[in-house]
Amino acid sequence: MAETVRLPTPRDTHDFGRALGGVLRPGDLVLLAGPLGAGKTALAQGIGAGLGVSGRVSSPTFIIAREHKAGARGIPMVHVDAYRLGGSLDELDDLDLDTELVESAVVVEWGEGSADRLSADHLLIRLDRHPDDSRVATVERYGAWVDRPIG
Repeated sequence: MAETVRLPTPRDTHDFGRALGGVLRPGDLVLLAGPLGAGKTALAQGIGAGLGVSGRVSSPTFIIAREHKAGARGIPMVHVDAYRLGGSLDELDDLDLDTELVESAVVVEWGEGSADRLSADHLLIRLDRHPDDSRVATVERYGAWVDRPIG
């Protein structure tokens, strides 16, 4: 069963991510889906803030994956942009994300349909942007996430 969260402003998108980042643990996988400009990177920035990672969280489009070192909570974040992988499972495997999942929270933009196979326990968050610049997040929980709070 999917849940929807209305996000009236880009700040609300960031704050939703911050709340989610506050409950993430090592081994958690979060997939972000939605068209260009839907707010996936803003949500990932909020997740990074909630985790307290060091450094600026920005889109890893041209480098595919960026690791953000752990901050006060002690959990690093691996932020992946799978858009340029074009759904290639081989290229995704080359990133060794299953290894990263042991000690990091992994956030994958454009990962629906490919990165979801990394763990049966994951969140899928689809973002839709409306003409008034508001967004709606549709959250789907899989595996252990069915009973976990998201912030």
